[in-house]
Amino acid sequence: MPIISKSKRWLWILPYLFLAPWLIGLLVFNAIPILSSLYLSFTNYNFVSSPNWIGLKNYVTMFGKDPQYLQALKVTVTYVLVAVPLELAFALFLALVLNKGIRALGFYRAVYYVPSLIGGSVAIAILWQQVFGERGIVNQVLSLIGIDMPSWVGTPDYAIWSIIFLKVWQFGSPMVIFLAGLKQIPPDYYEASSLDGAGKWSQFYHVTLPILSPIVLFNAIMQIISSFQAFTPAYIISNGTGGPVNSTLFYTLYLYQNGFGNFQMGYASAMAWALLVIIAFFTGLIFITSKKWVHYGD
Repeated sequence: MPIISKSKRWLWILPYLFLAPWLIGLLVFNAIPILSSLYLSFTNYNFVSSPNWIGLKNYVTMFGKDPQYLQALKVTVTYVLVAVPLELAFALFLALVLNKGIRALGFYRAVYYVPSLIGGSVAIAILWQQVFGERGIVNQVLSLIGIDMPSWVGTPDYAIWSIIFLKVWQFGSPMVIFLAGLKQIPPDYYEASSLDGAGKWSQFYHVTLPILSPIVLFNAIMQIISSFQAFTPAYIISNGTGGPVNSTLFYTLYLYQNGFGNFQMGYASAMAWALLVIIAFFTGLIFITSKKWVHYGD
């Protein structure tokens, strides 16, 4: 065992000095705000007066006395259950197309990734509001084939779909991950299956999907988490109201309205912690069911 001289025993502190900026940032900008919001979720706090402890009243109000909260939860869960599968299916389809060895693959991969970079911006949300408006390009194209549609963003039955299509359009990130996974599948598997008489669809179902299933799991979890936290599209497209008729009242939008619109920061904090539990529930559910459809090396 090496003997450390007394003059160098202080060196044990060096790693902690290098970690100090990260540790300070974690404590100041993460740990303290998280613990503060947990405390505020059990209080009545409006930014002006001191927090007033009310126990579980905020949580009881959420699930028993606030129909708008249940509407926001319904809209958000619907958005997640529809948008995420469509986005992953579209991303996988394009990854399969790009995996055919086309020319300028790097260019197409970069171009298709751009929507993931800019899709969550305010500018794109404003553009999307115009595209799906009453005289937007979508309705103009549909009118050419004899389909007359009202404003998507102004009709309760269609408003949520305009935001779902925006989510599907942001397919670049999962597509790149799917493409990387496809590159790792040995060609021998396809050759062996073709010798056994397997067609393209059979190869996709019995070879491609099982090998890609861990990547599907990863993409599904990441997209579900980000979808539950969606805010900008709903805020911009509905002009911050969640309309029409609360059809785009996303969870985070309603949280924002309570916290920074009605100054009910205690209630908003309770909503934030409830969202954490909801995301954990859906993530845990996927992990539990993954035992039946995710296949690893064995």
